[in-house]
Amino acid sequence: MNRQRIFTWGIFIAVVAILVGLDLWLKSWAATNLMGQDNRVLIPSLLGLTYTRNTGAAFGLLGGFDWSRWVLAILKILLMAGLLWFYNRLPQKRRTWLFRVPLILIFAGGVGNLVDRLVLGYVRDMLEFLFVNFPIFNLADVFVVVGCILGVVVMLVEDYP
Repeated sequence: MNRQRIFTWGIFIAVVAILVGLDLWLKSWAATNLMGQDNRVLIPSLLGLTYTRNTGAAFGLLGGFDWSRWVLAILKILLMAGLLWFYNRLPQKRRTWLFRVPLILIFAGGVGNLVDRLVLGYVRDMLEFLFVNFPIFNLADVFVVVGCILGVVVMLVEDYP
């Protein structure tokens, strides 16, 4: 492995560790400080904090099924393995960093929610939009969504890969 590839993977590991740590810290804080309480308003009419447990997939789909925990975990591990494979296959050129950033965000979000699902059997959610009826979500979900949107934008703007 050459120095540039080692540097690229070092950045990947460091950023993923920081993002996952931030996500797990916020989830732990929410579980300790918000459980059983009413909504806390962070930004009036925009964003609040409400602790919930999501036993299903996105928007609580498949929630309540004992087998869903393991099926969802296996699917997430396979998806994350694919992300790692794709990340590793990107050429070691300066312009591929635009493609690496969304992959890092998506991977970090996946790890954050996977840790919850495997350790607790559910995913801890706490962020709530107050201006619209939308499911409660967490920071890992934000990483995945922002990573997906950024990935689409990069693919539309850049001509690689």
